[in-house]
Amino acid sequence: MPEPALNAVVTLRTEISPWLIILRVVPDGWQLPDWIAGQFAVLGLPGSAPRCALAEPDEVPADPNKLIRRAYSIASSSRLREYLEFYIALVTTGALTPRLFTLNIGDRIWLSPKITGMFTFDQVPEDQNVVMIATGTGLAPYMSMLSTHLICGGFRRFAVLHGARHSWDLGYRSELMTLQHLCQNFTYIPTISRPQGEPTPWTGHTGYVQDLWRHGVIEKAWGFKPTPANTHIFLCGSPAMIDSAVTMLREEGFKENTKREPGQIHVERYW
Repeated sequence: MPEPALNAVVTLRTEISPWLIILRVVPDGWQLPDWIAGQFAVLGLPGSAPRCALAEPDEVPADPNKLIRRAYSIASSSRLREYLEFYIALVTTGALTPRLFTLNIGDRIWLSPKITGMFTFDQVPEDQNVVMIATGTGLAPYMSMLSTHLICGGFRRFAVLHGARHSWDLGYRSELMTLQHLCQNFTYIPTISRPQGEPTPWTGHTGYVQDLWRHGVIEKAWGFKPTPANTHIFLCGSPAMIDSAVTMLREEGFKENTKREPGQIHVERYW
């Protein structure tokens, strides 16, 4: 069976750092389906596509025309039908991301016509506040959720806690700081774990992102304590962060949401 053709075009490439990029992808000759903020799509390139200079050497693919495909959370709003945006970290030993990092505006890529995923607001009551905790590119689905669901000045409070190693790894930081300035019901709190490597002194929070919750930063920002009765919490990123946060939150009475039993903790594991 022949591999599908490269059916989309890169229309924007933003380099956050040598290891982080934002790609905007537009379907070529077909229309995006309806989808829900927090879901993911699949990107693909053939094995014959070049790898970026920072990547580790790769084995020669048995079939260079075979597509290498991986799922990525969508960072753009589900209200848009023109394009999808992806926030991608370079995995130097990976099969696909070193090839994605060679793409420029006008290059072709394969984009899955199907968009899916359960990491959404579907089971979050509209009267509940929302805290979104992420490491690295786990921030991506939150950008989609905010641009879809946040109403500036609304009664519902939103917060994003984002952890990275360095300040230059905090993608979308300018957008989130602007959003916090414009929307009194939105809180953005970044933290970095390696402040000693900063070129200038870092004056913000340091340590792991889940520790921000332990230190009560949300309660200080909101003026009241987030509890299972008034807040749902989203976790996306490294397994270590998620496991630590779930344990911490369970001790406070929060329950993980499942198909069988509703809860206030919503989890998306990247690997």
